[in-house]
Amino acid sequence: MYFRFQRLPGREMKPFENISVPQPPRARVLLWTDLKNSDMEEIEKINSIPEIERILCRALLASDAAQPKRRVLLELYTNLVLFCKEQHFNREQTSVLISIIKTVHQFNTETPLNNTDHCMTYCSELLLCHSVRRPPFSTDLFSSEQVTQILFYFINTYMRHYFLYKCIFTPEVQLDISLSYIGILENTNVEETSQSESVADGERQTERETEKDGEVQQSAALEMKTTETESLKQGSSLNSELRTIVQKEVRDEVMCLTSQLQQRLQDSADQLNDAISKLETNIKVKK
Repeated sequence: MYFRFQRLPGREMKPFENISVPQPPRARVLLWTDLKNSDMEEIEKINSIPEIERILCRALLASDAAQPKRRVLLELYTNLVLFCKEQHFNREQTSVLISIIKTVHQFNTETPLNNTDHCMTYCSELLLCHSVRRPPFSTDLFSSEQVTQILFYFINTYMRHYFLYKCIFTPEVQLDISLSYIGILENTNVEETSQSESVADGERQTERETEKDGEVQQSAALEMKTTETESLKQGSSLNSELRTIVQKEVRDEVMCLTSQLQQRLQDSADQLNDAISKLETNIKVKK
């Protein structure tokens, strides 16, 4: 008995041994990493959303990305630019914040497994890296009030739709179970055909002999054929019963695993909602 993950049509797949929850990388300064000063200068001069999307698409999105995924990311970054304009962030702050969200999103989609805690930790570390002056390891671009506003925005936008981003941008895997049994004949039709052919050859040979011997040979062949047919029926019946039992057990186990998986997904969603509610409460208390 062995397990493997099977790719669903239209979705990418990672090997089973490569599916794991990665640890957050070390936070680093992201100033002008994705959006350069010239890009920010263009964005500052325009208020048209299509024009903002054009600049973001050119600077942030790979040309070979699938169109639905590009649209989702473009909406994420465009709303982030609008948020920065509402908060009156300068060029450096806007460029860094977009790079932070992009980096967290890339870290989130490295695995199809749940890594909400790691994403929140990584986002907090990146914001801390840009709110404390300690060159060359960090810089003070954001104040404590701005960090609070950014966290509140990140929780209510990206983390609220965490599982949606996970579903769109991570591989989907399906468990495929294959069973093999030692001592069980897998293809009884081939054996039955070969045995029938051997009986037919024996019958044809008896016809070439004398009539008296032919009668004796035919009666013996008929008895042999009857015996072999009965044994084949018994063996086929045993194999059929065994397959029925095994299929029932496997079906029950798969249903049990499915139920457990659904319960774990529901528990994860409840934990995420509780964590978001606590963070929102803490942020409101600080205000």
